[in-house]
Amino acid sequence: MTSDSVQQDMFTVLHGQPAPVVTRWSYTADDPFAISLAVRTSADRWVEWLVARDLVVESLSCATGEGDVRMRPREVQGYDIVEIEIRSTDGRAVLEVDRDLLRQFIEMTVGVVALGDESAQVNLDEEIARITQSCAE
Repeated sequence: MTSDSVQQDMFTVLHGQPAPVVTRWSYTADDPFAISLAVRTSADRWVEWLVARDLVVESLSCATGEGDVRMRPREVQGYDIVEIEIRSTDGRAVLEVDRDLLRQFIEMTVGVVALGDESAQVNLDEEIARITQSCAE
């Protein structure tokens, strides 16, 4: 990892399953509004979702999200967790991650880009040129 990105692996419980799964949380200054949440499958491949960093921050203290990704803090059997519900046309999964570990990860992202400073990291002209160029190819 460089000073413009952070990554943290966490054990996560897939709701109703006895064994935890590994999730990989990644953040980079190149995409300051998003966090990548990747889940390792039993076939040893990764399934990845991009989640708004604001959504993850809010989930530490209150229920948030609508549509495909919803998150909320909970206490389950004495453990403080954040429950993450992910929906797609193929179904739905509910993940449970330790709230303190998620908070630590968020604090690391703030070390990369402070909350509220995300817009200053994006060069709009450069992004438009990149998108326009990729459409022309």
